Amino acid sequence: MPEGHTLHRLAKLHQKRYAGKPVELSSPQGRFVDGAEWVSGHVLKRADAWGKHLLHRYDNGATVHVHLGLYGKFSEQSVPMADPVGQVRMRMIGEEYGTDLRGPTACEIYDDTQIDALIARLGPDPLRKESDPDKAWNRIHKSAMPIGALLMEQNVIAGIGNVYRAELLFRHRVDPFKPGKQLGSGEWDEMWTDLVELMKVGVRRGKIITIDKEYDHGDAPYGRGGRGRPRTYVYRRAGSPCRVCGNPISIADMKGRNLFWCPVCQTS
Repeated sequence: MPEGHTLHRLAKLHQKRYAGKPVELSSPQGRFVDGAEWVSGHVLKRADAWGKHLLHRYDNGATVHVHLGLYGKFSEQSVPMADPVGQVRMRMIGEEYGTDLRGPTACEIYDDTQIDALIARLGPDPLRKESDPDKAWNRIHKSAMPIGALLMEQNVIAGIGNVYRAELLFRHRVDPFKPGKQLGSGEWDEMWTDLVELMKVGVRRGKIITIDKEYDHGDAPYGRGGRGRPRTYVYRRAGSPCRVCGNPISIADMKGRNLFWCPVCQTS
């Protein structure tokens, strides 16, 4: 599932390409016809993101809310666009560019009340300047849930996913099974500051980069066809030697997601 930096990067792209002018919307797949008709021909005022949620805000007061989920993806083209291919939920066409959205978990019209409710149930977003890390801390330090699980809860922190979770905990040598209430406030402050910077790099570079150069030995990056993909400390490195201590990286299931960590380095 795309993590928060991907949605913020999309928001910046769509703001640059489409905002300030009328756009044409359609739903070739047929599952967003009413929503597309509601905003088609209106001016896209602003594109922004909250965590893993993309918001296209229009001058008629409507907002198109998109959650990509596991399979959602935008594909960009210059205009005139080619005929739609596959299950295109939403097609948006501006003056110079167009984009097709396929496979999202959600693509729907929200009003201001629904937007407010969405934001209210999300934790602070590290990529939004107004976010207050104390809002996350207030939940973390009262919880007996493992910090590795808390970091994946979108009502604790909005936008963080499995990669940032694993890498952030390693970078700060935190045991992912440590109860949130045992994490120190100083530890949390350092983790939040680091997370903000890591995710800013993700927006700027278009990929997750977490490893310091001194520990990047040029081995194969994670995933298939990994050219250009980021190398990591622990994520998807189960059984490989830790870059710092050499101990094999461990893997376990935590709330239905694979967790990667070094049992020697991460003991705090």
